[in-house]
Amino acid sequence: MTEQPVPTSSLELVRWIGWAQRKAGEDWIRERELSHEQAFVLGYLVQNPGAIQRDIAEVSRTSAASVSSLLQGLERRGLVERRPEPGNARVKRVHATPDGAQLIAGFTDAIAAADETIVAPLDAAERETLRALLTKIVAELPQPTRD
Repeated sequence: MTEQPVPTSSLELVRWIGWAQRKAGEDWIRERELSHEQAFVLGYLVQNPGAIQRDIAEVSRTSAASVSSLLQGLERRGLVERRPEPGNARVKRVHATPDGAQLIAGFTDAIAAADETIVAPLDAAERETLRALLTKIVAELPQPTRD
């Protein structure tokens, strides 16, 4: 396999760092035999127990049909359950099961460890300088929207 040349432009270097962080997250998710979408939904349900399918579709920016299929797969694995809304059996509230919550637990720590590995070559002063410079750049960028 041919080794890729190290990027030289600042933005190419930032993309390379982003790729390393993303790969660490994908590896962590794959080890748990989850897709990115499944991991996202499990994490969302741990933070928002009892969400309805429409809310999940909105936050994941996908269709209700896709969410239904995704939830069926997670239900088969015992990672989520749908419970009827009291007084309205047509509405189902979705909850991560204890197994689902346990499976997704630790993602934030895994990403923090990946971040630490990425910045390991820098001393404390260099890390602070990098953070300050990136913060200055981000402050001037358009902010992401939920649309």
